[in-house]
Amino acid sequence: MLERTLRKDRTEVTFILPADRPPGPVSVVGDFNDWQPGVHTLEPRKDGKRAVTVELPSKGTHSFRYLAAGDYWFNDESAGDQDGPNSRLRT
Repeated sequence: MLERTLRKDRTEVTFILPADRPPGPVSVVGDFNDWQPGVHTLEPRKDGKRAVTVELPSKGTHSFRYLAAGDYWFNDESAGDQDGPNSRLRT
């Protein structure tokens, strides 16, 4: 799931997943962090889910995927768009 908060010159995007699916650590990896795992790792929240917030330029398009333990790559169905094998979001 994605949550967006619009700011004056940027958009804060929060990437949210269930606490235990998939198990183990999960990173959001995309063009905004040069596809580097571990830069934006989802952390537990009080509501029982895990999340990370990333600031992105407004009025842009960004490709991303999630990377879980065991080299398991997967997409976010809530992104609403695909860019080849990647999820795509618009800010």
